[in-house]
Amino acid sequence: MIVRDRPNALRLFFVVKGALIQRIWPQLLGVGLLSTAIVAAHRQMPGLVPGVNPAAFALIGVAISIFLSFRNNASYDRWWEARKLWGQIIETSRSIARQTAVLSPDPERRAILENVIAFAQTTVHQLRGKPRGPAPDAILSDTAVTVARLLRAGRLDQVEALALNESLSRLTHALVGCERLANTPVPFPYTLLLHRTAYIFCFMMPFGLADSLGWATPLAVMLVAYNFFGLDALAEELEEPFGTMPNDLPLSAYATVIERHMRAALGDELPEAPAPKDYVLT
Repeated sequence: MIVRDRPNALRLFFVVKGALIQRIWPQLLGVGLLSTAIVAAHRQMPGLVPGVNPAAFALIGVAISIFLSFRNNASYDRWWEARKLWGQIIETSRSIARQTAVLSPDPERRAILENVIAFAQTTVHQLRGKPRGPAPDAILSDTAVTVARLLRAGRLDQVEALALNESLSRLTHALVGCERLANTPVPFPYTLLLHRTAYIFCFMMPFGLADSLGWATPLAVMLVAYNFFGLDALAEELEEPFGTMPNDLPLSAYATVIERHMRAALGDELPEAPAPKDYVLT
């Protein structure tokens, strides 16, 4: 996730990180070169390369803009829901640290909080398609067994055990929500239809602007293409909120925040606080 202060109005024009220009510059260059070739051909051979009424492009552009807005809203909803689920994981982890304070300095408390750390870290790896160690759900099940053992031994009363089990249930709920997002992408036809339509529109636009704008046509077409291709690329990033692209969620940072809180509760040395690198928090 990109983390930076908002630049002033002038510097905003020169910001590269987060502008998506690194992903779409080949398409922009291709559109610019094609537009230049079409304008040149239209001027040299107007009968062979005729101009087109630009009114039709205005109507089509409005339709594509509405469709782009729909897809970006759908992608942003997925991104925001994933952020809320991880907020729930962080909140519940902190609750467990407080709820286990009655066990201090019992080694069982360390086992529970170490499991919370492991749960956060393995969830990150699982959501990013690189599972390591036991599954997150297995870690929660092991923690529930520990709570049950403490209850039977009389080191937790029923209210304390119930509170801990409710916290484990909230972690399970958040985990299932994250797995649902990770395993259910936006229907592929939406991506395919928008991608094709936006490209065809930008490739055809020079024919509608060649008469009215002349040699300024490539600049105008590239400006429109920057918006269409950029929004398409942004929606693609937000659609998969657990990835490692610059605009995806910083899952590793979230897991580190949880570990720092658990270590603080145990009195251990804290890991280094997460910090953005080149304005990107991973």
